[in-house]
Amino acid sequence: MCSTKILGCRASSSVVVEKLHLSSALRRLILLSYTSSWFSLFLHNCVLVCRNRQTDELRYTRFLKDFLESAEEHYFVGFRVHYYLFTDQPGEVPEVKMGENHHLTVRSVPSMDRWQDISMGRMEILEKLIKNELASEADYIFCLDVDTKFYGRWGVESLGRLVGVIHPWFFDYPRDQFTYERRPESQAFIPAGEGDYYYTAAAFGGSLADVHHLTKTCREQLNIDAANSIEAIWHEESHLNKYFLYNKPNKLLSPEYLWRDISISAAQVKIIRFSHVAKNNEEVRPNF
Repeated sequence: MCSTKILGCRASSSVVVEKLHLSSALRRLILLSYTSSWFSLFLHNCVLVCRNRQTDELRYTRFLKDFLESAEEHYFVGFRVHYYLFTDQPGEVPEVKMGENHHLTVRSVPSMDRWQDISMGRMEILEKLIKNELASEADYIFCLDVDTKFYGRWGVESLGRLVGVIHPWFFDYPRDQFTYERRPESQAFIPAGEGDYYYTAAAFGGSLADVHHLTKTCREQLNIDAANSIEAIWHEESHLNKYFLYNKPNKLLSPEYLWRDISISAAQVKIIRFSHVAKNNEEVRPNF
């Protein structure tokens, strides 16, 4: 029997039962954000990755206020939550009122010249944060992009040892159309005919131990590729998909937990809890 379950809508009764079962063990949820910017532009995503454009025309920090305010309205309401935001522009982080037992920590990180490097760097940041700081603070961690917004409840029904989210652009595609890394020279290589789902790197999580193992493995494989002058087609997302192929998530979240854009409806998704926001990638990425 397959131990993985895909979460769509859950009946309220089952959610209550799960909440009663988990609440005694749940000390704190950690929500991480990584925002960076360089010269005229930057943005990124990691546990929460925020890409920030350094111009009056567009700044990725503009997404932070809506992201944090909507998270306060919908994300693990009633639980202890600690947001970690990594940015090269701590002075640009907006003030957002935190609810009871919710906290925001802003960490400064160096700028980088390519959005791809920022994106891939999230794995090392997460690995070190979990290893050095979070062992006694949290039970679960979620990593989310911050060019996003919450529109509905995100709660304990999403918790699991290792949690993956099905990519909103590929949930209804056949496997042979998934954009896995197909070059055998890359550590992210997935052969044709293999693979279960295509997962997004914009949202994933789980227990501290499992996410630490995930991020450590992906960071090591990224380093091997870099040493061999190889960059996977979709960067850390390619390595995440390789990891999930051989380390199955025990919980899969449907695209209602990360949709393409709230303005783009889909008959298959009746409830959108969390969604990317509309943006022009050519404006916010320096080398798109």
